[in-house]
Amino acid sequence: MTTDITTATPLSIPTSTFTTTTTTNTNIKALIIVFLVTIIGVLKLKQRASFRKVRKGPSLPPGPTPWPILGNIPEMLCFKPTFRWIHQMMKDMNTDIACIRLGNTNIIPVTCPEIAREMLKKQDANFADRPLSVSAHAVSGGYMTAVTVPLTEQWKKMRKILVSEIVSHARHKWLHDKRAEESDNLVFYVHNQYKNNKVVNIRTATQHYCGNVVRKILFSRRYFGEPMKDGGPGPDEIKHVEAVFTALKYVYSFCVSDYLPFLRGLNLDGQEQIAKDANKTVRDYQNPIVDERYEEWRTGQRKEMEDLLDVFITLKNSDGKPLLTPDEVKNQAAEIMLAAVDNPSNVVEWVMAELMNQPELLKRAIEEIDRVVGKDRLVQESDIANLNYVKACARESFRLHPIAPFNLPHVAIQDTVVAGYFIPKGSHTILSRYGLGRNPKIWEDPLKYDPERHLKGQDVMLTEHDLRFVSFSTGRRGCIAALLGTCMTTMLLARLLQCFDWTLPDGASGFDLSEAENELLLANPLIASAKPRLAPHLYPTSN
Repeated sequence: MTTDITTATPLSIPTSTFTTTTTTNTNIKALIIVFLVTIIGVLKLKQRASFRKVRKGPSLPPGPTPWPILGNIPEMLCFKPTFRWIHQMMKDMNTDIACIRLGNTNIIPVTCPEIAREMLKKQDANFADRPLSVSAHAVSGGYMTAVTVPLTEQWKKMRKILVSEIVSHARHKWLHDKRAEESDNLVFYVHNQYKNNKVVNIRTATQHYCGNVVRKILFSRRYFGEPMKDGGPGPDEIKHVEAVFTALKYVYSFCVSDYLPFLRGLNLDGQEQIAKDANKTVRDYQNPIVDERYEEWRTGQRKEMEDLLDVFITLKNSDGKPLLTPDEVKNQAAEIMLAAVDNPSNVVEWVMAELMNQPELLKRAIEEIDRVVGKDRLVQESDIANLNYVKACARESFRLHPIAPFNLPHVAIQDTVVAGYFIPKGSHTILSRYGLGRNPKIWEDPLKYDPERHLKGQDVMLTEHDLRFVSFSTGRRGCIAALLGTCMTTMLLARLLQCFDWTLPDGASGFDLSEAENELLLANPLIASAKPRLAPHLYPTSN
């Protein structure tokens, strides 16, 4: 258990974390091969002066001195996880913007909201591109979708369809009952754990609630395999969600072949194959449903739209022909699944852990729900607007405990100047979710979980357009489904708080809030006991 269970892991980390003793065999192999390739390259090529060439005018942001050809790839491979090395390096250099050279690519991490706004608001059009990468290619099925696709006509087409047909307010309202079913099933599942004298793995509950919601609005189904009597996930759903989270973990994850493309296909650091396998698993579960649905429309078995898959399939262009190919539908459906499950589930698990460690905050959140909703009915989406303290708890978790250390990279379309520094064309700019939300220049006592900081007398929103932290991002490459994300996050948290009293197993008085070493999830899933706090007739008796 940590010394202070009410605070997050500090930004600074022990020097020992960055020793080569933690380097895996895979990384050693990759490093050796990269150095051998570099020696050959140096013999054949003249060393380019473009690494830190002298130029008039603004200089590049500060950063570590790059090696010839490789840039800072040796440090990237040695000091795992890379995101912790980047943040420690920026802290040691006392800078909110840096330049890290990986191969021939400038990586520009940013931890200052003002600089972030300059990039994604003032110069949004110039940073609207995405880089090519193994993971992005796998996630998008060959750049057929919207989120990880470079700035092409395909991106414009898919984004226009998503905005007008998939995430509009009218479509959101149309899908309300499907989301409500999964809110009820969440309560049904947790209540069954209580009845069977089982503790609740809150990570399992939150992740599978999110998976269920997306499967329901996409495919009108909760299960791939046989339904589970207790409302929980079966083996197929577990494999599906595990593959989703694995695919997400490896999206733009500093893969060596992304920066030395001539090494692509060698799988030197293992990431290429992991990303491809995870994305294949997601599609292996989802694509047969798409094929079956196309057949139903072709044969006339289906005549009315029921879910988003039907919307995708029935879209027509001006000539009355299908607007999307089956491959575009399959890949966009997979991307929607990946885009919607991680933020709400991670935020709510962290909120529950923080509230259980600070019972006075937990009490206040429950009191708000009882005051706004009462104890004679279950909380509904129509109540969200009035649950400001509950949303403040979630907002604080977005700030302090983001699911990913960086947002998706933005690529500079042309040379520009940001914060007085030169940013060359082709640079990858990455906003640090970790650094923005914990920046001591912006947030007082930044490592303390304090929902009160978000209560300023007005309605609390989960979006953060000033980029003091990142919830759903902003700009033309920002998240377009903030309404869905807000509903999923708030309903998930509110139902858990309203319907159950939560205690830690074995009478523990606090939960260890340590982060995982290689990611930002809790190091250990939150396990707790749930006891009903409402009248028995309010708990669903069937899934």
